[in-house]
Amino acid sequence: MTHTAATDPIDVLMVGPMPAIITEHVERHYRLHRWWEIKDQANFLKTQGRTVRGIVTSGRHGATRQLMESLPNLEVISSQGVGYDSIDIDAARAREVAVANTPGVLNACVADTALALILNVSRRYCEADRFVRAGRWAKEAFPLTTKPSGKRCGVVGLGNIGLDVAKRAEAFDMSVAYYNRRARNDVPAHYRYYDNLITLAQDSDFLVVVVPGGAQTRHLINDAVLDALGPRGYLINVARGTVVDEAALVKALQEHRIAGAGLDVFEEEPQVPQALMEMDQVVLLPHLASGTEETRQAMADLVINNLDSWFQRGEVITRVV
Repeated sequence: MTHTAATDPIDVLMVGPMPAIITEHVERHYRLHRWWEIKDQANFLKTQGRTVRGIVTSGRHGATRQLMESLPNLEVISSQGVGYDSIDIDAARAREVAVANTPGVLNACVADTALALILNVSRRYCEADRFVRAGRWAKEAFPLTTKPSGKRCGVVGLGNIGLDVAKRAEAFDMSVAYYNRRARNDVPAHYRYYDNLITLAQDSDFLVVVVPGGAQTRHLINDAVLDALGPRGYLINVARGTVVDEAALVKALQEHRIAGAGLDVFEEEPQVPQALMEMDQVVLLPHLASGTEETRQAMADLVINNLDSWFQRGEVITRVV
């Protein structure tokens, strides 16, 4: 990464706490304002809002329309994460504010997590670990589990991450089908396309959700989809918690209308329904799909490079709008 002294006086607002590598870079090369530490935010916007030209944020912290409209000279938003549903894209577009995210660099880790959830929820590895630690092995046999190899993997959203999920599923001799707004002509011909999500769920043993979040996909996985998945089917969500109707999922699991679920994301993170935590047929992760040292480093580098590129060359590397 190269930097110029021209970036030194530029004011950048960081919406929420970010990894140290990002924070240290912004503090070193820009005039950093930590939004979450500003006690009188209204006064800050009134007195200094005009000076802010850049926002650094994440899929978790986002950027609201109200915040953007309070920063009349805002030029760019550099966000950590592939998802940008927490950023008001319409507001950014109306203001001609460039928005950049960090796609590509986290695909493999998210796909790895999806496969880990498939394996863990079907073979009950997390439950088996607790079984051994509780000293139960000497007294009883662990129940038989479900073999994932050779089963049917339905991918909801065959984007770049979905493709990596499909490749990993094939390594386990799973057949692959997918649901998209339209069929892709650049994927293996044996990937079966479905234009109906209910039908895909009916024909899947594992339904893996990797669509973007946002209003268009809110509660895409609902009662009807879960019923179609059926009592021998498993739901895997590494997308956004809002894509799944969580109340419907809890009910389906309690009533054994689906076999189980592997979840990395939830509707009200970091809050997780107590009912889910009480079920052994559910594997719960703390939104860690991209949480490896290698991937987070690559994401941080891209956040920094997008910000620097905008102020040095007037363009970002991975532009959303």
